Amino acid sequence: MSRSLLPNRQHRLFLATTTHRNTKEESEIFPTEKKKKCKGCDASILLNSTSNQAEKVAPPNLTVRGFDFIDRVKSLLEAECPGIVSCADIIALVARDSIVATGGPFWRVPTGRRDGLISNSSEAVANIPAPTSNFSSLQTSFSNKGLDLKDLVLLSGAHTIGISLCSSFSDRLYNFTGVGDQDPSLDSEYAANLKARKCRTPSDDTTIVEMDPGSFRTFDLSYYSLLLKRRGLFESDAALTTNSTTKSYITQLLQGSLQNFYVEFAKSMEKMGRIEVKTGSSGEIRRQCAVVNS
Repeated sequence: MSRSLLPNRQHRLFLATTTHRNTKEESEIFPTEKKKKCKGCDASILLNSTSNQAEKVAPPNLTVRGFDFIDRVKSLLEAECPGIVSCADIIALVARDSIVATGGPFWRVPTGRRDGLISNSSEAVANIPAPTSNFSSLQTSFSNKGLDLKDLVLLSGAHTIGISLCSSFSDRLYNFTGVGDQDPSLDSEYAANLKARKCRTPSDDTTIVEMDPGSFRTFDLSYYSLLLKRRGLFESDAALTTNSTTKSYITQLLQGSLQNFYVEFAKSMEKMGRIEVKTGSSGEIRRQCAVVNS
């Protein structure tokens, strides 16, 4: 990410005025979210740990980057229109713009979210699908959030620009069933390359690996091609090919155009962006994204 995502004062004011307008109209934008009690898209990942361990230090989030960038965006917006733009909206907008910056699709981001007051690492562990998830587990996790199998396949496509620590998949290389073996569903040549060049020991927990090697800076369809070659990095990636419905979706995406993927991915992102949103009097609009207001 770079400052070019907010290139000038006019763009910053656009973000601010759009958010302010949508906050007033949030009953139309988020018609059901006021009834929801659970924490969802509320920028809880940005909060620092205090007396508890916050989400940002949970194992699934250890490769998350860009906290300082979000802080800079928030600072710029607070200077233009204090107390108007939430950190939750900033995350949603910047996530969209970062995809666009890699050549990916643009989608509408409804605004008017408010920021949560609580962040617990245990909730991240409980709610983010693990890289070791099988198909049944993935289906349940997504269904619990109102997402279907098509959403599962499409949103997994974001792994085309993803990165991971070796610790998230090293068991596939060194100890898949507890007897020092390798996951037979992982392409052997790919596994050998990972062992030789990336995750040289089973205990490596610092090396970062591209999830779509050779194309991880470009938002494209190559992630899906790798899945059919048994080169998905996570067990959860490989799991998408173990079900006839999700495998069929993958095949359809690869047979279609890149633009079709962009359109469908955007629809799923819009859908996910409405999950358990805080609006109205719930939460707050933080002055600084890393801490709740005093």
